Amino acid sequence: MKASDVMTQGPIVTVHPETSLEEAAGLMIKLHISGLPVVDAAGKLVGILTEGDLLRRAEIGTAPHRRRWVSFLSAPGRLADEYVQTHGIKVGDLMSRDVVMAAPDTPLEAIVGLLEQHCIKRLPIVEGDRLLGIVSRLDLVRALLRQLELSAPAARSDDDILRDVAAVFEDEVWVPRAGVRVEVHDGIVDLCGLIYDERQRSALRVAAETVAGVKLVRDHLTWVKPASDMTIGVGVPL
Repeated sequence: MKASDVMTQGPIVTVHPETSLEEAAGLMIKLHISGLPVVDAAGKLVGILTEGDLLRRAEIGTAPHRRRWVSFLSAPGRLADEYVQTHGIKVGDLMSRDVVMAAPDTPLEAIVGLLEQHCIKRLPIVEGDRLLGIVSRLDLVRALLRQLELSAPAARSDDDILRDVAAVFEDEVWVPRAGVRVEVHDGIVDLCGLIYDERQRSALRVAAETVAGVKLVRDHLTWVKPASDMTIGVGVPL
């Protein structure tokens, strides 16, 4: 899947650099959104205003407070930027100008990578200078839900289920290559045998649950604890 498959499309709510902070904040609250794309008169994306841009504000007493002597040691330009951020009343004064964006054909794997790398919640999707849509974390959750609904369990034979569970296990390097046995009866999967790390228990269950047609996974696995108290002395023959 790619960005265009999941993005929220028009009409996209945007604001301009000259939009008042009061109006922008009102839109965010009214529409239950945590960010607004900022476009110029030609519709070109020039920034984005997010909740994070509104956290440090003089009106609510969250602006940074520094001792006067510390301020004297700080660069004037940095202090001036900080003042604009905490006292500005127009979107253009507060918005983030270095906008992370993507093209409509960007794979979802790359979209998620950008969201994680930049610690952001939404990604504008652009083509040239034109804003086409937004991919937010919620859009990705919606896409996940659609796929889960499409992959609802279907009636399948036990032999088909057994074959697919075995194939899933074969693809994963963490699955014990010996000692785990799978049985299937009426769509119910029984996992039997030995595991050597307790974390393998949940992973084996989840792997089996991903196979279409599985109604239930029952765990009969036995954890073989490592013999950590068995040590070999130096120079002692084996």
